[in-house]
Amino acid sequence: MLSSALAGFAAAVALIVAIGAQNAFVLRQGLRREHVLPVVLTCALSDLVLILAGIGGLGALITAHPAVVTVARWAGAIFLFAYAVLAARRAIRPTGMTPADQAPATLRATLLTCLAFTYLNPHVYLDTVLLLGSIAQQHTYRWVFGAGAAAASLVWFAALGAGARKLAPVLARPAAWRVLDGLIAAGMVVIALSLVRI
Repeated sequence: MLSSALAGFAAAVALIVAIGAQNAFVLRQGLRREHVLPVVLTCALSDLVLILAGIGGLGALITAHPAVVTVARWAGAIFLFAYAVLAARRAIRPTGMTPADQAPATLRATLLTCLAFTYLNPHVYLDTVLLLGSIAQQHTYRWVFGAGAAAASLVWFAALGAGARKLAPVLARPAAWRVLDGLIAAGMVVIALSLVRI
């Protein structure tokens, strides 16, 4: 059981650390120290719901249509390889990241924006529902795998939101993004290979 939880944690970390729209939003909120806790909890709870849906939904697909899961695994692997290439390209030509100057937003507006970044982003469904759900099916304790993945989400968003202010000088340097994107590229390749292994 512990190995399934650790595998879920590691897989989720490899997928969610990519700085996309949602993570950039959390990072920006952390840098501005504005509604950080509600944003972190919204992102983590959303990931939990999507991870559980992915594990439960793909379990039903395996029972009814195993060929669909095979196609989904290969499609996920192709997506991850492509994402690894993009991350590697960003590592070769890194840029810094600084928060935009904006007027303070209300909690309601902030949470609505957070939900939009989460649920209107097609990558969130690929990452949490399809990819994590598919990887979970390879584990006997798939729900424990899901718990590990959800824990990784909570840890990541909390660290991103709370640590952003301290990381502001570092995140302005392109070299920091070179290292991060290089690690992301390597993680994507490892997970893609795990999806297509026989």
